[in-house]
Amino acid sequence: MKIAFTIARILLGLLFTVFGLNGFLHFIPMQPPTGLAGQYMGALFLSHYLLPVFLLQLIGGLLLLVNRFVPLALLLLGPVVVNILLFHSLMATEGLPVALLTTILWLVVFAGVRKAFAGVFVQSVEA
Repeated sequence: MKIAFTIARILLGLLFTVFGLNGFLHFIPMQPPTGLAGQYMGALFLSHYLLPVFLLQLIGGLLLLVNRFVPLALLLLGPVVVNILLFHSLMATEGLPVALLTTILWLVVFAGVRKAFAGVFVQSVEA
């Protein structure tokens, strides 16, 4: 399990570091999406909403690559992964395989550090 965790952590870190950097440096050419997905991405781009998203991807990816604050990286990247999965499930299905792979990698890394999240899954809290 430790080997799977390490491989998943590095792959997830590389994925988010590269795509986070690409949001700022534009070194990977991409076709703009069409239809509803294009309208959605256009609104995100024009509102500058994507800048903090790319920054979160870059920070989370780098934390995973240097193997420091991995639970924090997962906490930062969790909502991004959910949005990627929903976007590709509902609007741009051609990217769904990569979205599923990203989700699986996130889950494998989460399973490796699940003890760090034990307090979140407490049913009731006494004040």
